[in-house]
Amino acid sequence: MPPRTVKLRAATVAAVLALGTTLLAASPQAGAAAEPAPVTDYCQGQCDDILPPGENGNATLVEILGNKAFGTHPAHSDDQLDRYNGLVAGHSGLTDQKLTDFFNDASFGVPKDQVESVTSPRDDVTITRDKASGVPHIKGTTRYGTEFGAGFAAGQDRLWLMDLFRHIGRGELTSFAGGALANQGLEQQFWPQAPYTEEDLEAQVEQIRTREGARGEQAMADAQAYVDGINAYREKSKKGRYFPGEYVLTGKIDAITNAGEIQPFKLTDLISIASVVGGQFGGGGGGEVQAALSLLAAQQKYGVAEGTKVWESFRQREDPEAVLTIHDGTSFPYAGKPGKARGTALPDAGSVTAEPLIHDRTGSAGTDRKAPVRAPGALREAQGIYDDGVIPEGSLPGSGSGAQKRGMSNALLVSGKHTASGNPVAVFGPQTGYFAPQLMMLQELQGPGISARGVSFAGVGMYIQMGRGQDYAWSATSAGQDITDTYAVDLCEPDGSTPSKDSTHYLYRGSCTAMETLERTNSWKPTVADSTAKGSYRMQVRRTNYGIVTHRATVGGKPVAYTSLRTTYRHEADSIIGFQMLNDPSYVKDAATFQRAASNIDYAFNWFYADSRTAAYYNSGMNPVRAPGVDPALPVRAERAYEWQGYEPAVNNAAYTPFAEHPHSSGQDYYISWNNRQAKGYAAAGFGLGAVHRGDLLDDRVAELVEEGGVTRASLTRAMAEAAVTDLRGEQLLPELLKVIRSRPVTDPGLNGAVQQLESWRAAGSERRENSPGSHTYTHADAVRIMDAWWPKLVEAEFRPGLGEGLYGALTDSLATDESPAASHGPSGAHSGSAFQYGWWGFVDKDLRQVLGQPVKGPLAKSYCGSGDLDSCRDALLTSLKQAVAQPATEVYPGDDNCKAGEQWCSDSIVHRPLGGIGQKAIHWQNRPTYQQVVEFPAHR
Repeated sequence: MPPRTVKLRAATVAAVLALGTTLLAASPQAGAAAEPAPVTDYCQGQCDDILPPGENGNATLVEILGNKAFGTHPAHSDDQLDRYNGLVAGHSGLTDQKLTDFFNDASFGVPKDQVESVTSPRDDVTITRDKASGVPHIKGTTRYGTEFGAGFAAGQDRLWLMDLFRHIGRGELTSFAGGALANQGLEQQFWPQAPYTEEDLEAQVEQIRTREGARGEQAMADAQAYVDGINAYREKSKKGRYFPGEYVLTGKIDAITNAGEIQPFKLTDLISIASVVGGQFGGGGGGEVQAALSLLAAQQKYGVAEGTKVWESFRQREDPEAVLTIHDGTSFPYAGKPGKARGTALPDAGSVTAEPLIHDRTGSAGTDRKAPVRAPGALREAQGIYDDGVIPEGSLPGSGSGAQKRGMSNALLVSGKHTASGNPVAVFGPQTGYFAPQLMMLQELQGPGISARGVSFAGVGMYIQMGRGQDYAWSATSAGQDITDTYAVDLCEPDGSTPSKDSTHYLYRGSCTAMETLERTNSWKPTVADSTAKGSYRMQVRRTNYGIVTHRATVGGKPVAYTSLRTTYRHEADSIIGFQMLNDPSYVKDAATFQRAASNIDYAFNWFYADSRTAAYYNSGMNPVRAPGVDPALPVRAERAYEWQGYEPAVNNAAYTPFAEHPHSSGQDYYISWNNRQAKGYAAAGFGLGAVHRGDLLDDRVAELVEEGGVTRASLTRAMAEAAVTDLRGEQLLPELLKVIRSRPVTDPGLNGAVQQLESWRAAGSERRENSPGSHTYTHADAVRIMDAWWPKLVEAEFRPGLGEGLYGALTDSLATDESPAASHGPSGAHSGSAFQYGWWGFVDKDLRQVLGQPVKGPLAKSYCGSGDLDSCRDALLTSLKQAVAQPATEVYPGDDNCKAGEQWCSDSIVHRPLGGIGQKAIHWQNRPTYQQVVEFPAHR
């Protein structure tokens, strides 16, 4: 029995026994059952939520054309946008009573006078939508009916989006939606991370059904009911001609004859969608080849011993100054640096090449060449809506040239001892980018064994993934701990001849084994929506027993292939068990059972919980038990001695760290998370978790609230909202920069004026905020512009001379220097809201404090600014500041499709990227969860 299955069943056996045979009683043939007992809502009006721009994510062809011609919007497609945006100006005077000015009432059910519509796609389920936001409240008298209703509602609200994402997951986006260059890039970014055959996808369905006990069988029955509901709406909308208009614009259905088809959904589509969602938001680790290259660059400059010391000081695996979620000193050792590493496989200098993905290009492949079709007059308003791709490049985490997986989401929780009511208060939610419609959808599910309201990612919405139950609420942030390793497999030839870097066989446990070739051939032609000229190409990856080949190199002169292996590969949807538990009121009854439920989620997430008694936390993920001495930060030799313990390659099972070794806590005075480090001993999986992190923006504010006491929902929301418009560099780093600069008088009048502007901005809170609502002008606009221009220049002036060209370039490849709201070059892309996750904030902080002679825990191995001399450092900073002051706004904010050059507010603004035919207006920048809850339960079952 695989180790994971043992762990799962040990955690769930009590729940399975309690559920008994009733868990599996419902079936597609079940008729209407007796009306279930009324559900008690223990939040008593103190649960709120928000998900802009609006619940309705489907638009007919007529509605799309109306939006393009007149700017009109379908009902409930944008009615949460202004409330979300309004918190920027409204948070200063926020009270508990005013929260619903900016959030939805997230109470269970719909009052009779607030019912907008009621739909019954089957006798055993109703979908009631409220007037305020159009959210579906799904109530079933059978389990099957409840899940069927969830699928039907998903079809009503996200049919086109679900279709897009199943094709992204399958690596078939260009064939489905068009060959725009961004579409090419998107499928090339995502498919190699989770390439599967149809048999692989079917095997994952069967594994859940047959190897996860009663809950696994129920999960697949629920998933099938959900798919049945989607398909019922798909067929009904097609026959009724109210299907999403994008199917016409992309040539799938004829607008006149209705000829054409929306392909049926199937269970394997859910696995494919889960691979996109989970892999991007719940992955962690990887990047060991790039880490090795930066280590080699350090060793080349300083020698092996000193270079390794320098590199480790930048790598910051366990920075003692890093903000932590568990801050009471409890340690959870995992993925740390071994005392003496074994099996590390560093490449020979200059030998690394990326594995080619694209082959056999024809026509417009690899280009953005257009060949517009002649659109019928009625459709011309929508012509070319996808010319830049259905999802613009860089909009999704991990997509776009050179992009990193970015962390998402934040959480603020305060225990009852420090609140005005004596009950815990939580403000939390996932930060998943901004799209129209959103990747998630709001819904309420009430049926046998299910009672929850919240969000689910479209296409995998059998259960609420983040939201509230009857007397508890939960949410998550991306954790990013290391669940992905890189192996160096020795290449070989089956005839015994000398292998080369191009060899397609490798040594597996002493046997020369053929790599498996996985392929996708895509072709496209121009449509009304996407004018990209006809083209095609073939994507190809090589799969080994140690994962997917990403690079080729030599190690000690011998050819190897570097492979990427993550624990959740072949387990894309196994987390369904944990989500099922979170939705089950008979299972989750307190913090301890919540933590057990969360432990059955395989992806790397930080899970937070609040009820009327306890705030709690658990870090989930399939953390592999590595062989002793293996350094998880670097590539390792693909030999049995260095494999994960208990590794079974055919199904990608291994031994995983047990529940107790995952960071977890209950009742701590407060918790914050903004994708920062979890706890002492829990090593960072990548660069950038150091002394300054955006988590500090939350931690400082919440700690102050806790010290004062009497925390309320409004005061905790204000803390979040204030952090959401604060420039991390201004708040955390400008004081040190100014201290260096003011170490002697600034005699240049122009520079002194700029310094004074920065000082005034810092004194006012370092906010990027309008001087009045709707002005589109920041209160300290010049200071913000100076900082935006100065930051990349000062980092380069501070570090490049000392590190040298090669090492500086290698380290910036591992960690971008900047991610300001306007930094379109960052991993989030422009207009994405999320900011200040990745950057050299911690490096600058430690280096300046070293130069100033201040105490530094975990210092950099060397001083870089001015080679450690204060006067020289000051000169370097002033020189770069002078350059920044002289840079005009038109260069700092060069403009794009949404903004003219020099438009500062617009460059920062959040733009909901249209995934369909409906666009949305830009809103004020906020570094804030996309979906967010504000909760305080006054009572408990």
